[in-house]
Amino acid sequence: MSESGRTEPTTRCPRSHATSRSKLAYFWLKWSLVLGGLASLVWFLVRVIPKPSRAAYPCQRAAAPLASGFVVWLLGVIASAAAARKARQYAYRSRYAIAGLCILVSGAALWLALSITGKGVALAEDPVANAPVGVAKGLYPGRVVWVHDPDATDWEGPGQGHWWEPSHTNQAVVDQMMSQAIRRLAGEQSDAAAWNKLFRYFNQTHGKGDVAYKPGEKIAVKVNFVGMIWRGGQVNPDNYDLEKQRDYMNTSPQMMLALLRQLVKTAGVKESDITIGDTLASFANEYYRVLHDEFPNVQYLDHPGKLGRLAAKPSTVPVYWSCRPEGVQQDYVPVSFAQADYLINLANLKSHTGAGVTLCAKNHYGSLIRWPAEKGYYDLHTSGFPKGTGEYRCLVDLMGHAQLGGKTLLYLIDGLYPGRHPIDDAPTKWKSAPFNGDWASSLLASQDPVAIDSVAFDILWAAWDGPDAFPHKPGADDYLHEAAQADKPPSGTFYDPDHADNVARLASLGVHEHWNNPKDKQYSRNLGTGKGIELVAVEGGVKQAAAGEIKRQ
Repeated sequence: MSESGRTEPTTRCPRSHATSRSKLAYFWLKWSLVLGGLASLVWFLVRVIPKPSRAAYPCQRAAAPLASGFVVWLLGVIASAAAARKARQYAYRSRYAIAGLCILVSGAALWLALSITGKGVALAEDPVANAPVGVAKGLYPGRVVWVHDPDATDWEGPGQGHWWEPSHTNQAVVDQMMSQAIRRLAGEQSDAAAWNKLFRYFNQTHGKGDVAYKPGEKIAVKVNFVGMIWRGGQVNPDNYDLEKQRDYMNTSPQMMLALLRQLVKTAGVKESDITIGDTLASFANEYYRVLHDEFPNVQYLDHPGKLGRLAAKPSTVPVYWSCRPEGVQQDYVPVSFAQADYLINLANLKSHTGAGVTLCAKNHYGSLIRWPAEKGYYDLHTSGFPKGTGEYRCLVDLMGHAQLGGKTLLYLIDGLYPGRHPIDDAPTKWKSAPFNGDWASSLLASQDPVAIDSVAFDILWAAWDGPDAFPHKPGADDYLHEAAQADKPPSGTFYDPDHADNVARLASLGVHEHWNNPKDKQYSRNLGTGKGIELVAVEGGVKQAAAGEIKRQ
C-alpha cells in the first residue's frame, strides 16, 4: 500500500459559507436551467427511444433528473395557465367561489414549477485557498508537474478530421511533454535518471529497498476509454472500428504512445511485460494501430479480448467497500492489475455531470470489469455522485486498495483535448488562461494521487462557470477531503478496502489543497506557507522553468 506517513496532523479543510448572488444572476441561472432541461429531455429521448436499454447508462441516469425536472416544470406552467383561464371563465359567469379555487390552483402550480426550477441551480461556494489537509506523498512531497504546450494540438474542430489523427496531434511535441513531465517530477536532467529515481523511491516506500526497476517486473497502465465502452455501441464488435463518438475525449493514442516509448526505450521495460487498456472498453482500431504498429508485443487490454486484444478477467483478489453494503456480489481486481508489480494511472482531464470531475480516482471505475451500476453489485454512483460533503466515497477505497492505488508508481492526466462527460461528444476549447480560447494542450504528472486530482479540479473549476459548470457541484471535491484524511475522514468512515473486517484502516492518501487564485495558481509549497501542494508548471515543451515556478501569462 502507499506509505503510511501519519506523522503530520490533518484538519478538515474550511469551507466558506458566505455568498451573494444578484437577483439578475439568479434569474438567468433559473432560465439557463430551463433551457438545459429542454436540451436534456431532447437528448434523453433521442438516445433512449431507439434503444430503451440505454436508459440504464450512467450518462442517461445523469440527464434524467434534469429532463424530468423540466417536464414537471412545463406541466406546472401549463396547469397554471389552464387554471387561470378557467378562473376568468367562472368569474365572467359570476361563479366566484369556483373562480377563486381555480386561482389558488393556478398559483400553486406556478409556485411548484418555479420552486423546482430554483432548486436545481445550487452551486458550490468558491474553494478556500491554501488550506492543505492530509500528508503529501512523492519523491518531492505533493509535487504536481503541469506541462502546457499549444504546439501539441492543431485541430479546427468536429468536421475537420479527428483530433487523434497525426495531422492534428503532434506526436513529437507530445513526446517532449512526457519527457518534461517525468524529468521535472523527479528533478533530473535526463529521462533515464528520472525513471530510475521514481522507481527507487516507490520501492523504498513499499518495503522493497533502494532498488531500481528489475527486468521481468510487470507494469499495467490504466487508461480511460469511456467513449468506447464495450456495451455502448461506439465500437463495431466484429471488426473493432470506431463508428460512433469518434471525437470523444478518450485517453489520446499520442499520449499512450509517448508513455510506451518512455517505458520501453528509456526505462528498459520489455514490451511483453507491459499491459495497457481499459477493462470496460473495446480497444478500437483507430487507437490500437497507432500503438501496435510500433510496439506489437505489448498486451492491449480490453473487455471483449478479440482480434489480438487481451480480455479482462477477474483475479481472486477482492475489493471491499468500506460502507459495508449487504446483498451485493463481491468485486475483484483484474488479473492484469493483480499480477503487475507497478501501475500507471493515465486518466483524462474531464468534468462530469454526475461526479463533478472524472480524473485519476474515477479512472478506476474501469478497473473492476463490471459496469459501475451493474445490477447485483454495489452501485458506485451511490457515493460517487456527490450530494453534499462529509460522506463515504467509494473512490477512496479504489485509491487506497493495495492492488490499485497502492501499487501505482505514477499518476498522469491527459489534458490535450478535455471536455464534459457525457454532454460533449467532442472536446471543448477553453477561454481561461493560459489556454485563451485554444485547446488545453496539457499533461499533469505526480506521485501523489490526491494532489494531482486537486490541481486538475482547480483547472476544471476555472475553465467553466455557470449552471453547466459541473466541478462547481456541492461536494464535487469531497472525495479528496476523504482521501487526504482517510485515517480520520470527515465522514467517520473506516476505510479498509483490502479486508472484510476492521483490520487496518487506510492512512492519508495524499494532500488536498486549492490554489490561491486562477491567475497566479500558487499552492502552499510555492508560497512557502505550508506542506501542501507544489505546482511545477512548464510552459512549452522546450522551455525551462525553475522548480516550483509558475509561468505567468
